[in-house]
Amino acid sequence: MDLGFIGLGRMGANMVRRLLLDKHRIVAYNRTAEKTHEIMTEGADGAFSLPELVGMLARPRAIWVMVPSGDATESMIEELAKLLEPGDTIVDGGNSNFHDTVRRHAKVAAQGISFVDAGVSGGIWGLEIGYCLMVGGEPEPVMRLEPVFRSLAPANGYLHAGGPGAGHYVKMVHNGIEYGLMQAYAEGFEILHASDYKLDLAAIADLWMHGSVVRSWLLELAASAFSQDQDLIHVKGWVADSGEGRWTVQEALDKDVPAPVITLSLLSRFRSRQDDSYQAKVLAALRNEFDGHAVKAE
Repeated sequence: MDLGFIGLGRMGANMVRRLLLDKHRIVAYNRTAEKTHEIMTEGADGAFSLPELVGMLARPRAIWVMVPSGDATESMIEELAKLLEPGDTIVDGGNSNFHDTVRRHAKVAAQGISFVDAGVSGGIWGLEIGYCLMVGGEPEPVMRLEPVFRSLAPANGYLHAGGPGAGHYVKMVHNGIEYGLMQAYAEGFEILHASDYKLDLAAIADLWMHGSVVRSWLLELAASAFSQDQDLIHVKGWVADSGEGRWTVQEALDKDVPAPVITLSLLSRFRSRQDDSYQAKVLAALRNEFDGHAVKAE
């Protein structure tokens, strides 16, 4: 089917490539024209402005937006809504806050434009193995876009999760769980790394992939990282968060759901960004004050 695609970063470009393999016609647009030219050499049609993109698509049009969440997504949807017509569909494939998704759906629906939210998991490996798709929206536009979803996803890797915002809601919680899993692996492997035994962490991670209850794709990625350098000398222990963990914790608070593991994994990411923790300084000073424990100088 015809699909407009906006945003040709590492993930977006690979999604286009996977769709091209299934013979969809993709009209691609990126604010940096070089990326548009590059994907054109691989079979996509290229557009170099939003009006051109809209004009190149068969009606009813469908346009997938794959740009950073927040202001970039907001402004892109506003621009598109001015160019599209009743019956057209916008798909937001970024990691948007589901509250924003519900609001955007209502806003474009007033113009007769459909809005579908697609939570996408798979990262840079999606081109090869497919993308897990968590889709929200009204049934008619979702069904119309199913050929695209099924091309992007592996077998059983696509679900219409519910109404507007449901896809981004499920993806939010998915990423919160991911935070907790990553933190548990990180703590476990640090204990192994500190052991008096000379342990091969890559071999252990690979071992656990065979029959162990803790096997997962994240563990495969850990084995890959450790096989390159298990001391991780060239990796700085600074961990970003893209928002979904915060939103998951906030939703847990709003719904009175205890989520200590996800919450603490998020706080651990905050701690990773401090070269020297003021909290730790306070702890050291207090121990010195009440019991005379030695304080290490800077």
